[in-house]
Amino acid sequence: MIVLKTFPKGGVHPAENKLSKGKKIEKLNMPETVTIPISQHIGAPAVPVVNKGDIVKIGQLIAKSGGFVSANIHSSVSGKVLKIEPSMDASGYKRMSIIIKVEGEEYEPDIDLSDTLVKECSLNADEIKKRIADKGIVGLGGATFPTHVKLSVPPGKTAEHLVINAVECEPYLTADHQLMMEKPDEILVGCSIMAKAIGVNKVLIGIENNKPDAIKLFKEKAVSFNNIEIYALKVKYPQGGEKQLIKALINREVPSGGLPIDVGCVVQNVGTAFAVYEAVQKNKPLYERVVTVTGKNVKNPVNLLAKVGTPISELIELAGGLPEDTGKIVNGGPMMGKAVNNQQIPVTKGTSGILLFPNKLAKRPKVYNCIRCSRCTHVCPMNLEPHLLKNLSNKALWEELEKERVLDCIECGSCSYTCPAGIPLLDYIRLGKANLNRIIRSRK
Repeated sequence: MIVLKTFPKGGVHPAENKLSKGKKIEKLNMPETVTIPISQHIGAPAVPVVNKGDIVKIGQLIAKSGGFVSANIHSSVSGKVLKIEPSMDASGYKRMSIIIKVEGEEYEPDIDLSDTLVKECSLNADEIKKRIADKGIVGLGGATFPTHVKLSVPPGKTAEHLVINAVECEPYLTADHQLMMEKPDEILVGCSIMAKAIGVNKVLIGIENNKPDAIKLFKEKAVSFNNIEIYALKVKYPQGGEKQLIKALINREVPSGGLPIDVGCVVQNVGTAFAVYEAVQKNKPLYERVVTVTGKNVKNPVNLLAKVGTPISELIELAGGLPEDTGKIVNGGPMMGKAVNNQQIPVTKGTSGILLFPNKLAKRPKVYNCIRCSRCTHVCPMNLEPHLLKNLSNKALWEELEKERVLDCIECGSCSYTCPAGIPLLDYIRLGKANLNRIIRSRK
């Protein structure tokens, strides 16, 4: 009997609902206008390098990174810059954005648009990281951390393993799975390029066992790469968390307050590996990505290749339109995604899915008093006490909250999911983390 790898502590088993599984990636039509936020990543916002009235091409730099921890922004369309002004994004706040009216379909001349696989990479490690930074690549698993920063191993640290998150444990989402089925060779080349950038000889790709077709395909393809190993993982949420994935694959535990590099690991998403391939081997900036549009009442759940800046209304339309009984639109998956208040917010580099909940699933359960059942503690993959963190946050006891390691929370939502009292534990914990982070910044 094959024993599947997994993390030992906590986790839940929500219904998978992979309604768009096996749906080939469709290319979305060119929108009439795009709204491209200049902050689509962790770190400093990018700084616009175009002005109102400028004519731009697809792949052209329109906003330059605002520091080391930042990312370049490129135009996803060709056309005329209409405005540079604040516009609503998925956060619910207005962010400075570049609004472009589409005129034609002209690309930057150095982008290779062919499907020819380019396997050999002639660049050295520093050149790879510079190319990745130039092309605006960020983590596509949701966090959108600038990839060139993650690949820059800090002095005094040593990378031993490149860990690739091909888990996609969020219910409903299938964008990564379908990308793996359609672009396996490119993804593996992207993995080898990142391994070269950080100087490691071992790449570990973890795939949940509910994707047997992807596991089989990648094991067949990885034979021609002498440093890439494929591992089947137990189906358990949040298997795709960085710390959980490292524990499952190499049995190392990232210390409290630490990072994967503290245990010799660099973790990247499988979609990021594909974006790295396109950036390094094809000179293609990150101006489009695969997005799952799904929901139980959606007529045509789909995986779409969408331009950054496209209103999500256009993605929903291609999935059959907004169902009449839609009670909530969620940006991302049901566990970690966040509700949005309109259909005009744009696709960004971090948009992995658009989930449409019918009314009966959109309503929060009635909240009762905590019965001290400790289920939230049992399912917490970070070995925290969510009920305690909730109470400390509610009472604004920030010092105690810090002592109880609230910043170790990965916001997976397992606690809220399992709470029989219907208490929105994660909401309180997020509030506590936000306030504590402000206090920590003020100390500096």
